[in-house]
Amino acid sequence: MKDAGGYRLKFILAGIVFAILWASASAATKIALIAAQPFVIAVTRFFIASLIMLLISHVILKERLPRQMEWKQLMIYGTFNISIYLGLYVIAMMNVSAGLGTLSVGTNPVIISIITAIWLKQKIKKNTIVSLLLCTAGILIAAWPLLKSSYATPLGLILLLTSMLAYSAGAVYFSNNKWNGLHILVINGWQTLIGGILLLPLLFIFYDANKNVYDVNSIGGMLWLAIPVSIGAVQLWLYLLKDDPVKASFWLFLCPIFGFAIAAIMLKEPISIHTFIGVALVILGLYIVQKKE
Repeated sequence: MKDAGGYRLKFILAGIVFAILWASASAATKIALIAAQPFVIAVTRFFIASLIMLLISHVILKERLPRQMEWKQLMIYGTFNISIYLGLYVIAMMNVSAGLGTLSVGTNPVIISIITAIWLKQKIKKNTIVSLLLCTAGILIAAWPLLKSSYATPLGLILLLTSMLAYSAGAVYFSNNKWNGLHILVINGWQTLIGGILLLPLLFIFYDANKNVYDVNSIGGMLWLAIPVSIGAVQLWLYLLKDDPVKASFWLFLCPIFGFAIAAIMLKEPISIHTFIGVALVILGLYIVQKKE
């Protein structure tokens, strides 16, 4: 019983730390944007994270390199999961609040359920439709006062939605392809590096030295995104998934709560009754999509 209790405590602590780290990404991005351009932040984050992961996987763990078709799969996955998703996300964060960014991230399980149903030509379940409507309503309600106070713009919301669609498509692509036992750290490292490389042309096109100051805001934000978020949070997520995918997904419920709390503390972003109603609707929607019909 003691061992079971210890494991359960470890699982709970892992879930809480994951939710906090995952939710912190929006605030860290906003802080980094104070002193750096979006593509400078994104590319730097991806290169730091990927080099650390590849060093650990290939040099320390002696894991094999990807082979043949695996490189093609990594390029497609990296395009969706890194280049499009996080490339658009970092631009969107220039036009929406950090709290709203975290709230939208929490809706990914719903979008993934819908894309999976379409991909596999399955009928979309009623609870998925209800969940999508609740999550959409929640985001719009939470965004309403932010739109009026310039904490969010229509363009920012569109970019945010598009980035979530790209992330969800990437997740479905990943789960529907065979990886032949390729270590998850190898997959994460190479797809992150490939995604960062694909963003290099945009970095060079839009780079303006006058808009980048390498101070505590930009460097601190990029390092936080690279190590605790891109490496730490992802590895904790994989640990949670290994135990029980359904139980693991419930930890996403905490992300909107932690996200708005972190944004309020770190960035002094406003919290109103609209925030609480919006978060409640999103959490309800996420709960419903997990229930079996």
